[in-house]
Amino acid sequence: MPTTVLVALAAVVAVVLVVHVTRRGGQGGPVFYAARPALTPGALNPDVTQATIGETICAHGWTRTIRPSSSFTSALKLEQLRQYGFSGGSTDYQEDHFISLELGGAPRDPKNLWPERRPRADHVDTIENDLNDKVCSGEITLAEGQRREADMKWTEG
Repeated sequence: MPTTVLVALAAVVAVVLVVHVTRRGGQGGPVFYAARPALTPGALNPDVTQATIGETICAHGWTRTIRPSSSFTSALKLEQLRQYGFSGGSTDYQEDHFISLELGGAPRDPKNLWPERRPRADHVDTIENDLNDKVCSGEITLAEGQRREADMKWTEG
C-alpha cells in the first residue's frame, strides 16, 4: 500500500478520534451499537483518491464491480457479531462497510466491515449516498466525506 494512502488513512482516523473525544465531552461512550475503533478502524481502497474519483466512486455502477459476495460478508458478520457481543440474530444486522464503497472504503478488508444494526443500517445508506453526492459535486473533499462517515459510525452507529 503506498505510503500516501497509509498517511491519509492515519490522518482521517486521528481527526475522527479527536472529534469523537471532544464531542462526547467525556460523558460516557458511544451508543452500544456504534462501531468500535479497536474492532473496526476502517480501511481505504488504494484505487480511490481525490484524483481518481471520476473513474471510481463517481462513475455510475462502479461500486457493483468491487462489492464482495454475500457469502463472504455473511460469514464475516457471524464472526464479528461474536466479537462485538451484539444481541439478536444475524438478520437484525447488515454487514456494512465502515468507510462505504461510495466513499472509497476497502471492499474486502475485515477492518472496514462491521455488523450495523437494522434499521439504522438502511438509514445510513442514504447518508452515505448524500456524502458521495457532495464529494462528486466538489462540495467536500473525499477525505472530508470519509471523516464525516467515520465520525457518524463511531458515535451514532
